[in-house]
Amino acid sequence: MRRILVVGASAAGLSAAETLRREGYDGTLTLVGDEPHPPYDRPPLSKQILASEWEHDRLTLRSTGELDALKLDLRLGSAATGLDLDGREVLLSDGTRVAYDGLVVATGVRPRRLPGDGHAHVLRTLDDALALRDRLGEGRRLVVVGAGFLGAEAAAVARGLGAEVTLLEPAPVPLGHAVGDEVGRVLSAAHLEHGVDLRTGVTVREVTEDGVRLADGELVVGDEVLVAVGSLPNTEWLADSGLTVGDGLVCDEYCEAVREATGPTKSPGPTTGGVYAAGDVARWHNPLFGASMRIEHRTNAAEQGMAAARNLLHPQARKPFAPVPYFWSDQYGMKVQAFGFLRGHDEVTVVEGDLAERRFLVAYRRGDHLTGVLAVGMPPKAIRGWRQAVAVRSTWHDAVPATGVL
Repeated sequence: MRRILVVGASAAGLSAAETLRREGYDGTLTLVGDEPHPPYDRPPLSKQILASEWEHDRLTLRSTGELDALKLDLRLGSAATGLDLDGREVLLSDGTRVAYDGLVVATGVRPRRLPGDGHAHVLRTLDDALALRDRLGEGRRLVVVGAGFLGAEAAAVARGLGAEVTLLEPAPVPLGHAVGDEVGRVLSAAHLEHGVDLRTGVTVREVTEDGVRLADGELVVGDEVLVAVGSLPNTEWLADSGLTVGDGLVCDEYCEAVREATGPTKSPGPTTGGVYAAGDVARWHNPLFGASMRIEHRTNAAEQGMAAARNLLHPQARKPFAPVPYFWSDQYGMKVQAFGFLRGHDEVTVVEGDLAERRFLVAYRRGDHLTGVLAVGMPPKAIRGWRQAVAVRSTWHDAVPATGVL
């Protein structure tokens, strides 16, 4: 294998490239990115960058010298537009074709948007964050559509900058589907205490020149609108490639992409023999939880980039990628941290602290097993020990005291 191509100059893509070099690969290594910027960190966009606490040069994941040391064929500002799986070539937006022996797909996601004639901000790239930052300040009115973690963080920053904030969420409890209704209510209460006009159970029909219009016809006025209603995996360039796409690029437990199902039974196709995926775009089977998942968390991007690169480079010694996912969020001085797979839980239990004090740790059960933990306002060591319990598939009875069920 003398030509490896990584599509996506992201945290996952950079992690894959660095791992390849660290593992001894000395052939041609091409890294393609659709943005003109070298790889940078995204979590601070909705926090330190939006709050003007950092300048954008602090986001860069590696210095120019460190990138040079990787001896990359670095192609920035050029998106992938097509894949010839049999010919082992990727077509770029500048019209060139890049041949490969091994391919890592790390093209990430893009924000969902809403219909309408008005302008709405999204928050995915550095340019997005800088554009919104320039429009916030004392007395400005910001309407945030979507009270997930991204929307909540942006709302908190905007309030800190003195903006008036209206936060709109279609669910009855923000984040309830992910962390449970009781925990969702605790996190939501912080918005109300800081003067955010939080409205739940409302659906936005369109973005207008004056704000947004709800499904019932009401106009919610704002100087600026931020749409934070989820994302779409960047897989359009893989259409007709022969790879299986379904809310991400579908992969096996080794992060190797799977071919489309064929034949009258439409049974799953074979793997591709050299195409792997990592980061937000990858939907893979996590054997630890026995579930197909696609995770949009920074830590997972780096870990999966390393795993995909190793499995690509050493096919005879592949290892399943079976992580305990981790994410964090900062809102109004609250530090939220979580390990595991929280969605689809059957039970939530307080194991430390008190919800009312916003200093607590809760555990999540699915079936007979502990599948995740979430902490708010707790020191890191309080949650780290629980990670191992999730990793070894501890039973609920062994791991969690029989008290505090929410």
